[in-house]
Amino acid sequence: MIAILDYKAGNQTSVLRALEFLNIPACITDDNETVMKAQGVIFPGVGAAKQAMDRLTSQKQDSLLKELVRQKKPLLGICLGCQILLDYSEESNTKTLGIISGACKKFNENWTDGTDENNDPEKIRIPHMGWNSIEIKKESPILKNIRSGDTVYYVHSYYPEPKDENLVLATTVYGREFTAVYGRDGLWAVQFHPEKSGKTGLQILKNFSDYCHAAN
Repeated sequence: MIAILDYKAGNQTSVLRALEFLNIPACITDDNETVMKAQGVIFPGVGAAKQAMDRLTSQKQDSLLKELVRQKKPLLGICLGCQILLDYSEESNTKTLGIISGACKKFNENWTDGTDENNDPEKIRIPHMGWNSIEIKKESPILKNIRSGDTVYYVHSYYPEPKDENLVLATTVYGREFTAVYGRDGLWAVQFHPEKSGKTGLQILKNFSDYCHAAN
């Protein structure tokens, strides 16, 4: 069983539906005992960093997440979950979980990506929404059967920047190259939404489930 951590921050139901499509047993829960007994935990989320941290702290789920990592329980952060695994977010100047060293930064509205109809550099739009390809930087169980050029779906205004470049597993370019997937075996984070990313996203969720099953 995979536990999807419920901290009132968005897209838990869509993640559950994707796992159900894959016939992977899963549940949405805010019960600490259920989370600790699960084979692995998905930490999804959409919304603002400060509100998410306030919720996690008030429910002591921040300590729960740190204990999961201490016990080496497989953990996958998605979107907002990916961002607040780091030390700090520029969004509302928010101190975040600090499970992985690094910061979450806002896209610069002056960055450009591609050209307009006059062949002039076109400024990026914020939030970054839509499909973009990823570039694989390092092999990892979470990226099994994923190739450079595969596309995934994004909705975000901030991007993760882990301090240790060796943790960067895949990147995407939008105005600049940024981290799309980071982590180490058993602790991963993806900035995009795998539950909305078609075949590629489903493969990533399957990879996480397979890792959880093998680790237990």
